[in-house]
Amino acid sequence: MFNLILFGPPGSGKGTQSEKLINKFGLKHLSTGDLLRSEIANQTKLGLEAKSLMDKGQLVPDAVVVGMISSALDNNPYAKGFLFDGFPRTTAQAEALDNLLSQRGAAINILLALNVTEEELVKRLLNRGLTSGRSDDTNEEVVRARIVEYNKKTSAVADYYRQFDKVVMIKGEGTVDEIFDALCQAIMAKQTA
Repeated sequence: MFNLILFGPPGSGKGTQSEKLINKFGLKHLSTGDLLRSEIANQTKLGLEAKSLMDKGQLVPDAVVVGMISSALDNNPYAKGFLFDGFPRTTAQAEALDNLLSQRGAAINILLALNVTEEELVKRLLNRGLTSGRSDDTNEEVVRARIVEYNKKTSAVADYYRQFDKVVMIKGEGTVDEIFDALCQAIMAKQTA
């Protein structure tokens, strides 16, 4: 089983590259946003708990998110591997993910971090805001605040995996295909190591 985390700030191209990587390597895509929506739609115990918190404007606690990831792992016993997108967001979540995987005889093999300048991120997000309908992509101040928040909270996750020599920085600027080729080369190098 090959497990990877695709990492990068808002606008770094994670969504675009995730789809291409899933298709090429046959991985199961685990996006916490998708999992949350699915659990809520299916009215599972975790989904109802998450919805109750979200309806009050509260963040979904790690225990609930980790529970959803655990369920997704259990529901896909024959997966070739998983691509984690939007998770883990904190060191505590990274440790919980490592524990979940180790209970199943697996581990994170690589964290691919898309490295994009702040100016390019802002430009991409504001352009996306013109067509996405996402209000958080239309205001430059909000976009910059999201990037700062990402850097403050989630850079610790890369530091956590760096200690296990699992982080590969990928230049996230260029054509979609150039970035995809760089991601594929990093994955294949890790698979053959």
